[in-house]
Amino acid sequence: MSKLASINEFVIKFANVNGSGSASANQMFAKGIFRSGIPVSPKNIFPSNIQGLPTWFEIRASEKGYLGRKAGIDFMVAMNPQSYAQDVAEINSGGYLLYDSSWKREFHRDDINIIEVPLTSLCVDEFKNPKTRLLFKNLVYVGALSYLMSIDKDIFIGLIEEQFKGKEKLIAPNVQALEMGFNYAKKHLVGACDIRVNQKNLTDGMILTNGNNAGGLGCVYGGATVCAWYPITPSTSLAESYKKYCDQFRVDEKTGKNKFAFVQAEDELASIGMAIGANWNGARAFTATSGPGISLMTEFVGLAYFAEIPVVIFNIQRGGPSTGMPTRTQQSDILSCAYASHGDTKHVMLIPSDPKECFEFAAGSFDISDRLQTPVFVLSDLDIGMNDWTCPEFKWDDAKKFDRGKVLSKDDLDNMESWGRYLDVDGDGIPFRTLPGTHPEKGAYFTRGSSHDEYARYVEDGEVNARNLSRILKKFEGADKFLPKPIFKQETNASSRGLIYFGSTEAAMQESLDQLSASGFPIDAMRIRSFPFSTEVWDFIEQHESIFLVEQNRDAQMKTLLLSEGKINPEKFISVLCFDGAPITADFISESIIEILSDKNFSKTAEEIK
Repeated sequence: MSKLASINEFVIKFANVNGSGSASANQMFAKGIFRSGIPVSPKNIFPSNIQGLPTWFEIRASEKGYLGRKAGIDFMVAMNPQSYAQDVAEINSGGYLLYDSSWKREFHRDDINIIEVPLTSLCVDEFKNPKTRLLFKNLVYVGALSYLMSIDKDIFIGLIEEQFKGKEKLIAPNVQALEMGFNYAKKHLVGACDIRVNQKNLTDGMILTNGNNAGGLGCVYGGATVCAWYPITPSTSLAESYKKYCDQFRVDEKTGKNKFAFVQAEDELASIGMAIGANWNGARAFTATSGPGISLMTEFVGLAYFAEIPVVIFNIQRGGPSTGMPTRTQQSDILSCAYASHGDTKHVMLIPSDPKECFEFAAGSFDISDRLQTPVFVLSDLDIGMNDWTCPEFKWDDAKKFDRGKVLSKDDLDNMESWGRYLDVDGDGIPFRTLPGTHPEKGAYFTRGSSHDEYARYVEDGEVNARNLSRILKKFEGADKFLPKPIFKQETNASSRGLIYFGSTEAAMQESLDQLSASGFPIDAMRIRSFPFSTEVWDFIEQHESIFLVEQNRDAQMKTLLLSEGKINPEKFISVLCFDGAPITADFISESIIEILSDKNFSKTAEEIK
């Protein structure tokens, strides 16, 4: 039987039972490849229940740097009989299946290589505690894989020592389980696998982390001192990350008192209300949520927009609508954030593509919100937020100063004859504001969600209200100079066709563009990183005859937003839509576009063709 052979280019998938303790072992295996100098992209695919249902963990290793999810599995570690049929069907011809052969199975495929390791029997012989046996089975297969794929065993021993630092009694039995698997494979499975990991230095200057961890750290560096939140998958770990880093960096060394506030509110409405109140009072505050939370927060978002109070809102998008798929990814909250709340509203959005940008955009979002005195949405998604990514190390300039925008001091107020909270004195639509307690007599005003004039006085004069709404729109239209510019994947405008994408689609895009070029369909590409759109976005659209818009939602929401904001012929846009909850693949993008171009029917979407 033929054996799939590959060096530093493969996809391995672990099929486990949720709650079996497999996640840490699978993550350790991904880190082992990363520390071998090979870029990796792990994806944790888990159900929304607590325990019992199938869960999967995919790892793509690629020395080429192609780290988008890839369909088809080269090596399957099948630990869950409940999902055997599905797992075996995914394996590429010539690929490998490792399973617990303590109970022999027939898999009815003669084109794959079966690798038998009696994991349960090995653990029963060595460990007395049933729970310990269950947990250590995972490390036994990591040890076996270490031998089969020629990964230095000492790397995993080092990872175990790091994981259990301070709990030294746990190190020895974990290392024992690892070596049990390694030694079994060395004795019984020589030459069983032709997939290899050869050590390189391709991860120098890189880190392996997730977007929520990076976003929480970015909030600390951005000067946030208040987090008010309500738990919801997949955003919870962002708030928890902020708390972890605050415990490290925001505790007074002398008194031991916290120099931050971390409030788990009773619901999403309370959390956004607390964040708005903290910002009004002069703090930098944020909340973190997902699509259902955004739906609940919209009235408060409208208050912050109209009363012009800074606030940062992290939306880690998941599958919707309603409860939807809490543990799957989508880009389906574009419109609900861009136009959140009733009435005429438009909101600034930052759209990171990886953990590095999650850190940078989180840190920068508070300056933007303060400058513009408006809500700022940071739109990540489950794939970026909860999965680890290989990305460049974060950089920070210690000389950076926070920009609080137009905030009046006591001296400013003393030297002013009059001041209007919503008065545009310099033509950019952004008024000056005061913070409570700045002056004993001056600077007070009513913060109004009702119609008001330039001096914060209640009015029902339609012309005055229209003038105020027009001024708010003016500052929004000038916001793009503060925002991240789009990124282009092109040397010149070499093609009459363009491609627009955003967010986590970045992981699959370079591979897809390479596939398209190799197939004779070169395409210029642009990644949108913020809203409102800059002139560079409109110029790119103008310079190309047709534009493919790649999105991970059903209704082509970015296309709708572009059509709404720009004077564009809708026929110029061709949608490529993926919304099955799994991260989009390069093959899906390139095959969809090639079929559309070959079919010459630009009215079809990729989903219709599929």
